[in-house]
Amino acid sequence: MEFRVLGPLEVVTGDQRLDLGGIRQQTVLAALLLDANRAVTTGRLMEAIYGDDPPTTSRAQVQICISALRRLFAAHSSADVISTQSQGYAIQADSSQIDSHRFEKLVLQARRAREDRNLDEAIKHYRKALALWRGPALDGIESRLVQSAASRLAEHRITANEDCVQLELDLGRHHELVGELTELVEEYPLRERLRGHLMLALYRSGRQAEALQVYRLARQTMIDELGIEPNERLQQLEYAILTSDESLDLPAQPAKVVEEPTARVPNSPSMLPTDIADFTGRTKQIDDIRQRLTLAVDDRSRFAVPIIAIVGKAGIGKTTVAVHSAHSVAEHFPDGQLYADLHGGVSRPTSPMQVLERFLRVLGVPGTALPDGLEERAEMYRSLLADRRMLIVLDDAGNESQVLPLLPGNPASAVIITSRSRLAGLAGAIHVDVDVFDSSQSMDLLSRIAGVERVQSEAESAAALAELCGQLPLALRIAGARLLARPHWSIEQLVGRLEDETRRLDELKHGDMGIRASISLTYDGTGDDARRLFRRLAILDSQIFSAWISAALLDMPFADAQDLLDDLADAQLVETTGVGRGVHTQYRFHDLIRVFARERLAAEESAPERGAALARVLGGLLFLAEAARRREYGPDILIHSDASLWSLPRDLVDQLIAVPLAWFERERMILVSGIRQAAQAGLVELCWSLTINAVTFFEARVYLDDWRETHDIALAATRHARDKRGQAAILHSMGSLAITEQRFDDAQREFEAAVRLFREVSDDRGVAMAIRNIGFLDRMNGRFDEAAAHYEWALEIFRTIGDQVAAAYALHNLAQLRLEFDDLEGAKRLLSEALQLSGNGGSRRVRAQVLHRMGHVHLQSDEPALAARVFDEALTVVRDIGDPTGEAYALHGLGIARLRQGMLAEAEGALRHALMLASTSSQRLAEARVLVGLGELTIASGNPAQAVPYFQQALTLFRRIQVPVHEARTLIMLGDAHLAAGDSSAAHNALAEAHALAEKLDPPAAEQVREQLAERARGRAE
Repeated sequence: MEFRVLGPLEVVTGDQRLDLGGIRQQTVLAALLLDANRAVTTGRLMEAIYGDDPPTTSRAQVQICISALRRLFAAHSSADVISTQSQGYAIQADSSQIDSHRFEKLVLQARRAREDRNLDEAIKHYRKALALWRGPALDGIESRLVQSAASRLAEHRITANEDCVQLELDLGRHHELVGELTELVEEYPLRERLRGHLMLALYRSGRQAEALQVYRLARQTMIDELGIEPNERLQQLEYAILTSDESLDLPAQPAKVVEEPTARVPNSPSMLPTDIADFTGRTKQIDDIRQRLTLAVDDRSRFAVPIIAIVGKAGIGKTTVAVHSAHSVAEHFPDGQLYADLHGGVSRPTSPMQVLERFLRVLGVPGTALPDGLEERAEMYRSLLADRRMLIVLDDAGNESQVLPLLPGNPASAVIITSRSRLAGLAGAIHVDVDVFDSSQSMDLLSRIAGVERVQSEAESAAALAELCGQLPLALRIAGARLLARPHWSIEQLVGRLEDETRRLDELKHGDMGIRASISLTYDGTGDDARRLFRRLAILDSQIFSAWISAALLDMPFADAQDLLDDLADAQLVETTGVGRGVHTQYRFHDLIRVFARERLAAEESAPERGAALARVLGGLLFLAEAARRREYGPDILIHSDASLWSLPRDLVDQLIAVPLAWFERERMILVSGIRQAAQAGLVELCWSLTINAVTFFEARVYLDDWRETHDIALAATRHARDKRGQAAILHSMGSLAITEQRFDDAQREFEAAVRLFREVSDDRGVAMAIRNIGFLDRMNGRFDEAAAHYEWALEIFRTIGDQVAAAYALHNLAQLRLEFDDLEGAKRLLSEALQLSGNGGSRRVRAQVLHRMGHVHLQSDEPALAARVFDEALTVVRDIGDPTGEAYALHGLGIARLRQGMLAEAEGALRHALMLASTSSQRLAEARVLVGLGELTIASGNPAQAVPYFQQALTLFRRIQVPVHEARTLIMLGDAHLAAGDSSAAHNALAEAHALAEKLDPPAAEQVREQLAERARGRAE
């Protein structure tokens, strides 16, 4: 498989060019190929496709593109071409498979041949490299990120072309070059080197006037486009052509390109610290740094100094990586290596003046000759390095201003910098992120320090030790050193000491090494407000927190608080999760840094300050949760408390909850931990209000474990506080959970208990909501008269208090009862009113449920085309709000409608998709109904025997969730299937079982089942 980027993007296998799909897939593939064999983060792929403003679906779109590309490559290769990495994806390809890599390799071979004075061989390699180009790199992919890389490739191409032409001119091939150079000048009119080559080729071809005309056109173009004269070299060339200078003539013996070897400075300094003998892991980062530095050394066309910035938090091993990398490439820098620790994390870092004094002295400048000013020292430093190839390592840089005076001007030298900040102001710097170890690397480091046998003999305890160290290399090194110094200790013993969080940082100290001291340097170097935010972030139990929380913790405007949060991120005291951008950015603590933050919180913040900060966060969370719930479902569908809110600005709220379900997905863990913290802090109304507001989201996304856990917490808190209204609200919601899990007996008890409590506190809405759900349970059990009475009672209360959405839902349930009695017109009237009320109330979810019910009315009215249209409208709504349960029901209805229309293939597609969603969401009632639909479809397809298993599976589910009405109806359909398949005995048994079950049902439901059985009997008699 060959990947081609030097022109329009192509992938070729054998003689076949693969169809790469749409522009999004091509953009993702291009971004992966530009960093082949290295991980490309999902965020970078999102940026490649969408730029700076990706939609909320961008992450999913990237995953879709990756899946499509994997399928494409799997069809043509047995190898896994695209691998999943910790932060994204990587394309695995040998350099010979990618044309841009072959181009770079050929250019490198050409330059080496040129250095060896083998000009013909150099030209051959250059021409092979240039022949790989089929047009502009990655032509047709408009992505800014991709085109930025394409521009760099284009620069390499034209530079290689200029170098090649220079060699061919030196060998006297000017006649052959005029045409090519003319085209190149037209394509690159501002490349003065190309103009010079063309002028010289024309002059040597006896075309002096044309050569001068090329200069005049060049001068006019430069003035018109840039407002400057051509460079001095081109002006001198014009003068030499005017005067027919003999130096322009080709010598009798063509000149060879000779490059003077770099003179090695006597006593070249080598200031690098000693490499670490037990260096572990970091293979990818080391290889990346080596490759970039060695390629930079060989690239004589560079004009910028190669800079590698190694970034990571305290204790992550940045210095170790830098020193190890520097030793591994030292031979490429024969004039020496300079090293300085800038102490950027302390309050008084090393100044550039001090570093330059050391460097200049090492380079041979006597103390009496040292300039007094920073600029003068920097100029002398750059001058001394101008003709040398040196490696400069600047450890623990605090900011760009500390580094800039220490950068050489000569691109033959290189710089490695370590910092806890990203140093984004260093133009052209290549950032290498160093993260914590994975578990295998942690175990390897512990084994190297404490002993392989010791670690292997207590492998489980060693793994626990690595977890307690947060996989942080410095912490692991300290733990290993403590074990080495105490051979009588077991690893389990050290684990036990570290499990006490209040002593963990005390235990992680050995000699001069200490985690607390390392983090303290960074903490002390931040401003007062940033330190206050850092401490207060430790109030939260959630491992992940959103940017808006910083504003609540400090009680300050969001923009100011986010700046402080980003200051902490720059200092590596917190880290971004890679999820969300802008106001949606989320952050987290490393475990050990969080322990340090909690120490500072306890030492520097009073209990009232901590309590007030937590109350603001939880109040802000409730404010956003209510706003998101109202936007998604409309107003006034829940029980409200008198909990204090912490308001956020309207424009910020609009950004945060622009897509309410997406907001909930981001904040889910914060909501769950916030509910727990509210209960622990005695903020009971905040606790149960957050719980109730989260339910609609838990239900829509089927987070049943979260639903159950938060309600157990809230119920315990309300009972302890004797908050009857809160208890009633939670019990009502727990009843809804029981319905979702088809535990109908439990649901009945919860709703009845809620009704009693709501009555005690005179909450009419609460009473009506609980009664409405009791009506649902009545209907599911075939108690249709009782169900109608409960629905009418709830509807009367909702109308009285003016709750349109709740009234719409009650009407929707009453309409279902009308359907049970074949009162189709009555059902249509009720649903029309319900549809209007749900629209007035702004609840899309209730609107979708009403549409779903209307679809079934049309089915019973033998109007399958109208039913399909209504189900399709409901499907659009539930997909838009992200409701998989609603989607399963809508697809079930659509499948039945297509079946009634005779569109069997479309019906099967809809029903199978519905079955997948229902089973994934654990919606057993929906799953059973879909199975019945598949049974009907199979009979309609002429395969009644194959329908039997579908009906039997549905029966099992109906029995498990105790819905006898549906069980009886399914038994009748099972009997039909057996009869159509020729098994009259099995049919008789199924119908007899249905008849026996009808005797146990309430009269209205029993009458319906008996009528269906009688209808079957009449059909057989006829």
